[in-house]
Amino acid sequence: MNIIRFWISNARYKALPQSLLPAVLAVCMASQTGGFSICPGLLAVFGVVMGHLAMNLFDDYFDYKVKGSEFRRTLAKKGFRSRITKCSYLISGEANLKQLLIACLTFGFLALSSGFFLYLYRGNVILLFALVTAVLGVSYSGAPLRLSYHGLGELFIGIIFGPLLMTGVYYSACGQLDWPVVFVSVPVGLLVANIVYTHAIMDYEPDMEAGKMTFAVLLKSKRRMLAALLCLLVTVYLSIIGGVAAGYLSPFYLLTLLTLPLSAALFYLMIEFVRHPEKKFSPRFWMGPMGHWKEMQALGVDWFMIRWFLARNLLSFFCLIVVIVSFISSF
Repeated sequence: MNIIRFWISNARYKALPQSLLPAVLAVCMASQTGGFSICPGLLAVFGVVMGHLAMNLFDDYFDYKVKGSEFRRTLAKKGFRSRITKCSYLISGEANLKQLLIACLTFGFLALSSGFFLYLYRGNVILLFALVTAVLGVSYSGAPLRLSYHGLGELFIGIIFGPLLMTGVYYSACGQLDWPVVFVSVPVGLLVANIVYTHAIMDYEPDMEAGKMTFAVLLKSKRRMLAALLCLLVTVYLSIIGGVAAGYLSPFYLLTLLTLPLSAALFYLMIEFVRHPEKKFSPRFWMGPMGHWKEMQALGVDWFMIRWFLARNLLSFFCLIVVIVSFISSF
């Protein structure tokens, strides 16, 4: 059990809401259809979780192979605060690259096994979803595409955790595709991409040093980074409004606009990060849960975590509202 807990922890399980929430949301939306079946829906959610853990570990594996531990120590000496925490279990010697690769393949095998059983139940469409997602997931940091090193990582994260994930889980659960899940999957994907992009803005200098071409690095100017963030957040709500206006979504989906204060707060905090990176902020109750805050302050990463938590909570509240609305709309 200790080794399982060790690798789940190293796979950054705290980031699982980025995949688990969209997957559960897709199952809830599928439950309102005539062909819904709970078992394949839950199996799809399990496969998504295993795939996410595998993707995170593959990211560590390929990322570490590029620069190794010496580079991490160099970054630490230069005062970079967030990037250096990555791959700490490799730097400390608790695990080696071979063991990491085995863990990657184990989680990947569990994800693909789930996909295989769903393929037997639902047919070739599931096979297509599984293969495309697996290729893009490994290619996030892995050769030959190395999407995260060409400024495309955030875009494909949004595609993987939004449209691909939600439509795939939805189809697994009910055996059909419907326009509401397509329209909802776009803003959900954007909100997942927003978490990664917010992270990338704060990791701009370390990523520059690492030679990792995130979208933030690609933009170079912090003013352009903020403009892109604003466009991303605005597009989330325009997608919902467009779906309602086109008649594919119930007007109840406009309740997602209740998350606008969180979006505004996140954008404000990111502006302040660019202008005054050392300025301290404290969480407010309406921002949602931000666990172990005193520990974050003691570690000196509260400046980073308040923005990361806020981006995560924005996704969480948005998905929660859509879950409620999907049930209301069925009556």
